[in-house]
Amino acid sequence: MSSPLAIPALASVRRFEAAGFRAWPAASVRYDGAWLIRLTPGHPARRLNSVNPLDPGDFDGLDGRIARAAAEFRAHGRPLTFRLSPLAPRELDPYFDAAGWRSLPPSLVMHRPLDDKLVEAAIDQIPMRDVPRFIRAALRAQGAGNLLKPGLTEIVRAIEPEAGLFAIESGGTTMSTAICVQDGDLAGLFEVATAAEVRGRGFGRRIVLSALKWARLRGARIAWLQVEADNRAARSLYESIGFRELYRYHYRQPPDAS
Repeated sequence: MSSPLAIPALASVRRFEAAGFRAWPAASVRYDGAWLIRLTPGHPARRLNSVNPLDPGDFDGLDGRIARAAAEFRAHGRPLTFRLSPLAPRELDPYFDAAGWRSLPPSLVMHRPLDDKLVEAAIDQIPMRDVPRFIRAALRAQGAGNLLKPGLTEIVRAIEPEAGLFAIESGGTTMSTAICVQDGDLAGLFEVATAAEVRGRGFGRRIVLSALKWARLRGARIAWLQVEADNRAARSLYESIGFRELYRYHYRQPPDAS
């Protein structure tokens, strides 16, 4: 029998997982039972190209289901990848271990209450409406090439909740960018990046707080984000703002994935 604490914990995970799927939509989505299969030919990010098991009790017929998923991923030119959150069946990790699958470093989902005190001193910033201009700025801040431009543009245009596109620029130079997706009382931060040559000068903190101020004024009450556990610089920034870990997820890939 589940403990009394297990139900609200999983309910909270389900809420943030659903918000994440809405805020960062994949090009192709289908279900195999309670497994959400997300594929995006135009962008290589694992969270856009992964199998997401969403029910701890759904682990029947693993061999056949995994084989079908593998064929689908091959058809889209993506390596088979499972994203395992606390919603995934516990039986999957031992199954993958026995098959020699590798485990990739975990990511954290972090959150904090979004209150007036946090953002009162933040600079008021109006989100950009020019999507192509924002995409160019985001890729510069990330140090990424233009190969990601079409895919990232498609993702941003497909976001269904209200999305604020933020950039700090000066003299044609991009310092920092971020996307804030306001979904009811949730404010999710995505694609937060600061150009390498200006890191450590406070631009990341400034853009995060400005984005959260925009969301707070629109009614958001909880801020949240996802960050790789080994990204110490980003975690230090978010923890200094008051974000705390809510749960973790990790990826598994078969030994022949490339």
